[in-house]
Amino acid sequence: MRITVFGAAGAVGSRVVTEALSRGHHVTAVVRDPSRHQQAPTAATLGVGDASDPADAARLIAGHDLVITAVRPAPGHEADLVTATQTLLSAAHHAATRILLVGGAATLTVPGSGATMVLDDPAHLPAAYRPIALACAAQLQACRASDADWTYLSPAAQLLPGTRTGAYRLGADELLLDADGTSAISMEDLAVALLDEAEHPRHRRTRFTVAY
Repeated sequence: MRITVFGAAGAVGSRVVTEALSRGHHVTAVVRDPSRHQQAPTAATLGVGDASDPADAARLIAGHDLVITAVRPAPGHEADLVTATQTLLSAAHHAATRILLVGGAATLTVPGSGATMVLDDPAHLPAAYRPIALACAAQLQACRASDADWTYLSPAAQLLPGTRTGAYRLGADELLLDADGTSAISMEDLAVALLDEAEHPRHRRTRFTVAY
């Protein structure tokens, strides 16, 4: 496939680009700041543009089979996530291109909690992460209100750099916990799950989650 990845210089986005390239896909790695191009894998085609700019989004999506966005705004600019999401959803819809979004765990429900969301559970969401969690909740709402062919991936509560094992469990709207009550996955295996979904769609116009 020809895949455009927005947020390609980020921690998750760069791993998504690496995983896609390893599977033989042609990747356009989009960065907003050209000085960050060295943080994206060199085998990808570099694209420069702002995910929140309709003209940039349309230009960088044109001619591609799939869009993946792993955009994350800087602290204090969390609302930008929703703007970028709405712009990319609109551009993907008009281009008739499928879009996969790396979202947040905020709106997953905590098992055994009576439907309490991660957003409202300090055991899984430290207070410092609440602003981006609220933005991710609004991001999922934007997807559900869109006519685009979207898929939203909510990661486990703990998403950190690690190793690629290729193993993960799939879920829907409930946080996945291991035997110790931990919800975690590496960024590398999140990228595996995302590309598995890209190649073999199982969650069109819905949200899914992954964890160990």
